[in-house]
Amino acid sequence: MKRNASIDDYLKPLAECPLQCYLTNTLQVADVVEWVLAQVGKATIWQTSFSISEEFLRRLFFIEKSGKVDTIHLILDFKATQKTLRLWPFLTRVIEHTYLADNHSKVILIRSEETARTVSIITSQNLTRGNRNESAIVTTDPAVFATFHEALTDIMKNHSVPLSELFAQKIAE
Repeated sequence: MKRNASIDDYLKPLAECPLQCYLTNTLQVADVVEWVLAQVGKATIWQTSFSISEEFLRRLFFIEKSGKVDTIHLILDFKATQKTLRLWPFLTRVIEHTYLADNHSKVILIRSEETARTVSIITSQNLTRGNRNESAIVTTDPAVFATFHEALTDIMKNHSVPLSELFAQKIAE
């Protein structure tokens, strides 16, 4: 997030506003993830993106280190494989389950077992840092979460390659 900016300038607490959106170059998707976790408690996260950056991974590392995350599942695109493999040592320290698939979606699902709350973030931003205008919809609607969770589970089980297998193959070459 840009200096002198507050997430409260763009989003209201989830309990007050179960469906909201933004379009700005001020917020980063990692800011929104932290903001959600502060409201729902320790959670499991599912994320999809075309690619991921080291800077975003650093943010996730500190979020996880703070004890706010149980498990992270990540789906990235096959076309970003070389970049993803360069981040492999760091990626495996932060994210337990990484998959490669034909993916261009940017969805983040957050489910807290503590509070039984779910949040879905549908965004235009990859899991990277940028200073471009990005948009997102944030909702606590259980039906939206369930629809995306079902689709992501199908992709992970039936239409992806677990990155650990791909990496092992790359080492063998």
